[in-house]
Amino acid sequence: MPRPRKRRNVAWPLNRAMNNAALTADAPLRRTDILRRAWPVMLANAAVPLLGLSDTAVIGNTGSLAALGAIAFGAIIFSFVYWGFGFLRMGTTGFTAQAVGAGDEAEVRTVLWRALLLAAGLGLLLIALQTPISTVSLSLMNGSESVDALTRDYIAMRIWGAPAALALFALMGCLIGLGHSKTLLLVQVFLNGLNITLDIWFAGVLGMGVEGIALGTAVAEWSSVGLALFLVLRILRQRHHDGETFVPLSRLRDWTRLRHTLSVNSHIMIRTLLLVFSFAWFVRQSAQFGDDVLAANHILLQLISFSAFFLDAYAYVTEALVGEAAGAKNRRRFDEAVRKSSELAIVTAGVLAVIILLGGEFAAQWLSTHEQVWHQVSQVLPWAALYVLLAVVAFQLDGIFIGTTRTREMRNAAVVGTVLFLPLSLIMIKVAANHGLWLSFVVYVCLRAICLLVYMPALRRSVHVATHSVSGDARR
Repeated sequence: MPRPRKRRNVAWPLNRAMNNAALTADAPLRRTDILRRAWPVMLANAAVPLLGLSDTAVIGNTGSLAALGAIAFGAIIFSFVYWGFGFLRMGTTGFTAQAVGAGDEAEVRTVLWRALLLAAGLGLLLIALQTPISTVSLSLMNGSESVDALTRDYIAMRIWGAPAALALFALMGCLIGLGHSKTLLLVQVFLNGLNITLDIWFAGVLGMGVEGIALGTAVAEWSSVGLALFLVLRILRQRHHDGETFVPLSRLRDWTRLRHTLSVNSHIMIRTLLLVFSFAWFVRQSAQFGDDVLAANHILLQLISFSAFFLDAYAYVTEALVGEAAGAKNRRRFDEAVRKSSELAIVTAGVLAVIILLGGEFAAQWLSTHEQVWHQVSQVLPWAALYVLLAVVAFQLDGIFIGTTRTREMRNAAVVGTVLFLPLSLIMIKVAANHGLWLSFVVYVCLRAICLLVYMPALRRSVHVATHSVSGDARR
């Protein structure tokens, strides 16, 4: 006679999750907890440049110079377009973390569905606007006719992945807000690995050239969004216990919350565009000193971007931790998250600054064969190290304000920093040439941090001290 099957305790995963939530809220926050969340994000961030490298390597070995130029142009265009929609990641992280802290699981799901709907609408809009996007972008690039033609082919193919690419932003924001950084790493590794494989197959084996690269990226984006959605929904179903439908339609139709979401995201978008403009201004001003200085500054910006892989990871973790604390109205937890994550970030920034200072010239020799470029790098290398050392304050503050969705203040800081950076750079360039440009760039990131620091006391006061760590609804 067959043995009766042991009945699965459906409530067990829920009980364990709620016990973990209580422990997380009440137990002291350890630095090892922060590091455990941060290292997968570091690896995920570091994996991003592999996409561009693989595209370049495949076309560089199988295509023409015009095709290589088209890949470079296409990558830049999509980077700028998608960067402008980075609010889908940042806003989703903040709202998700606050809902987790408040014990409002229905709102966690609502935040995701709302972000996915917004991503789908914006992705379809980008597809509809592909012709003006191509025309305007290429008019600014000033490339040859052959490069422009191939870039249009690249855009026409890759643009079909836009809804998936934007949906990935939302899903990654949800994972960060939930504290599932290892799942985020899994999705990023899958995206990169599949993209590289498809690049080789479509462009290398099938000989599709630029269109093959674009098709491979689009297919990888759609495949990755499918995997990410599956993983996120599995996580959310394990947390689903609040009695509401899995898709809370009544909340999705709440126009007050929708307007608040759009307002928060619009501030992030303005802030992001101002940051992009400021970096573009720095590059544009670098060009006036000649090709050697432009190349040297570009190399140093790459080193700064490399440092950002590590510092962004702490900022992402900070977003989730302070968002949870704000949602739970737990000021002690908020202070603890800010202090301990910032300590780790500052130490890391110091190490990175020393690495840049000691290894910057070696990196320049590896990235360029021109001695005049090496010389220019050695001249301004301390400025790049100083930038990384001081920029960590702005990075951490961005994480704090994103996690609490206080994005109006972020927008204001970006406006002040940009408005002062532009005239300051022109003045300092006349006084000290490239050194003056770097000085103004360092001042710029400090101005952003100072503006946010001014807002910090009010932000901290807004995190009211709660009488308990987990809301009553979460305990029931």
